[in-house]
Amino acid sequence: MAILMACVVLFTTMSFTVDMHYCGDTLVDFSFFQSAETCGMEKEQSSIGCENPMLTKNSCCSDEQLIIEGQDNLKQDFTKLTFEQQTFIAAFTYSYINLFEGTESKEVPFNDYPRPFVKRNVQVLHQTFLI
Repeated sequence: MAILMACVVLFTTMSFTVDMHYCGDTLVDFSFFQSAETCGMEKEQSSIGCENPMLTKNSCCSDEQLIIEGQDNLKQDFTKLTFEQQTFIAAFTYSYINLFEGTESKEVPFNDYPRPFVKRNVQVLHQTFLI
């Protein structure tokens, strides 16, 4: 369970970027760590673009970038506690500290009373013994 919770915290706080290169409507390349490689049509478009300026305006290739940002405010702010939360923390702390305090008196309250008188030994009477 602890490993699962650690993975959940890791994946919710992790940010990453996916670069994608489309040629028309077809995905040509994608990359997680660096920019996506192109299909090579931009080089052809730029060499033709000098002769025909209309081709440079309408390029069939496009680059997209998908950015997924993780959560970065994991630290709780304890300066704004309600009265109920403060009361709970005070009561919990008091009861937790008192769990570990031992009793100082070593009185045994039943020392003044005699032991009960056993008329018969029941184990011997019924021949039942724990081994």
